[in-house]
This record gives sequence, C-alpha cells and structure tokens, in this order.
Amino acid sequence: MKPVNFRQLDLNLLRVFDEVMAERNLTRAADNLAMTQPAVSNALRRLREALQDDLVRRNGYGVEPTAKALALWPTVRTALAQLRESVAPGMFEPLTAQDTFILAMSDATAAKLMPALVDRLNQAAPNISMRVLPLTTRDPRAMIERGDADMAIGHFPGVMAELNAVHLHEATPIFFHQRLYSGRYVVVMRHDHPLASKPTLTLNDYCNARHLLVSFSGRPFGFVDEALRMVGRQRRIVMTVNQFFTAGRVVVASDVLTVLPEHFVETTGMGTQLLVRELPLKVPDVHVDALWHRHTHQRPAQGWLLETIKTCAAQSA
Repeated sequence: MKPVNFRQLDLNLLRVFDEVMAERNLTRAADNLAMTQPAVSNALRRLREALQDDLVRRNGYGVEPTAKALALWPTVRTALAQLRESVAPGMFEPLTAQDTFILAMSDATAAKLMPALVDRLNQAAPNISMRVLPLTTRDPRAMIERGDADMAIGHFPGVMAELNAVHLHEATPIFFHQRLYSGRYVVVMRHDHPLASKPTLTLNDYCNARHLLVSFSGRPFGFVDEALRMVGRQRRIVMTVNQFFTAGRVVVASDVLTVLPEHFVETTGMGTQLLVRELPLKVPDVHVDALWHRHTHQRPAQGWLLETIKTCAAQSA
C-alpha cells in the first residue's frame, strides 16, 4: 500500500467527507454543500483513491462509515471547525439560522426539556431543527466523538467523576460539561399493589418485592442495586426496559415496583395511576449534565444551543 501524499490531497474533499459523515446520506450532504449528488460521489471517489480506503459503504437509504473513516472524522471535523472560526469568525443568528442539532437523551429527560425547547424554537429560531436520539449508555463520549450527537444530556456520574479529575491536568479538555438540574428518584407502584396500603415502604418490603429496572444497556444492575449491596442487601429484578415511559406502563399493569425520576411521574400522563413512595435507603441525588466535544466548543451555534437548553431546564424546574 502506497503512503498517502498529503501535498497532492485536495483539501476541499475533506469538506465533502465531513458533511457525508455528519449526514450519513449523500443526497442530504449534497444539499447542504450546494452540490449535485454525482459531484459528491465523485469527490468521495477521489478521496477514497487518495486515502486507499472505501470510507463509506451504502447501507439502506444512507451510507455506513468504515473503521478508518470513523477514526479520521473527529480530527477532520475539529480542523475544519478551527479553520472556519479563524477565517470567518462571526455571530450565530438563531432567527435566520437553518442548523440541525442532534441531542442524545432519555425519554425522561426529553419529557422535561423538549416542551420548553420547542416553544423556544418557535419564538426565537423558527428554522432550526432538533433531532433527539435515544440515550443507550451512561457513557456517551464515544457517540459524541464520532459525531453522532452534538450534545448528550443525562445522568453520567462515572463520566463526570472522571472528567473532573482529568480536567485538573489537561490544558485543553477533550470533553466539556455543564450541570443543568438535579433531582431524585422515587419508588412507584400501582394503586392496588399489595404494598400500596402501607404508608411507608420498609427495606424488607422493598427487597422482597419484584422489580423492573430501567437500564439503557440492558444490564440488570443499577445505582439502587449498588446502594443495596453496600448495606448487604439485594432485590430481585424480573425485567429490564430501556425507557422510563415503558416502565410506567408496565407498573400500572402489574405488581412490580420500579424507580423513576420524581419529575417524570406526572409527565408520563399516568400520574393518577401510579402511587409514589420514598426509597427505603439513601441513594445519591440525580444530577443531569450536558456533555459535548471540544471540536464544537468554540462554535457560536454550540454556545447558543447550550444557553438555550440551560434556559429550558430552568423553566422546567
């Protein structure tokens, strides 16, 4: 395999590569670049030849990147963003902007933030679009680094602890974060659950019950189980689901207990069908943070996005 000759590489091809990677679709990339689809395909062909890699392969209605493309894209995107800001610095005008932002969050977080956010967009940024992806992990750094999302919003205790430690030693952090709001979890059950007649849920009652766990990864162990382990107890998890709303529906129709963010109980529309009880053991508060990559940190659009989400979080408190 011949080495890549960087001096002969047309750097315009990297703009095409960045847009294709962001959209995962040649037609949308062509529209964003004001090019024809054949022109985008030809640019990709030239870049493939220069880098000696397929870069993307067709997959359904879009394209799927190769391993080399995924490894290359963060560097390309960061370099283009820095060059753009140096050559053409400017303000972000939300009233006329036509950007699309991709957010990753759970259904509970979306239920809290999105009503205020859509109202904000209607008033201040009518041409901006928001896409929400399901959050499937407590560590979304890989999806942010790949460019799958502009920002992840959720409860990431392990990530936050690691980043706070690393930031003490990094001159330029790879990831940035901002606390949005804090809350707590409560136990929910249906009104005719066998434990519903008890005004207080004891630890023994809780551990002897059947439980449903909201787990983004499907792993049947969560922060409540960690707290139980610390006091030498455990519970029986009979089912896991990956959405809080689904958990509420299951609880309404069965004799399982689950744990939901307190603010989410009313948002489900099932508030009158669910009975709320305090957890019979101490668990940490839930801190919800926004997390984003340094390659978007200096962009005015990203700054506007963060400030808008902070405002919506405050309105929803």
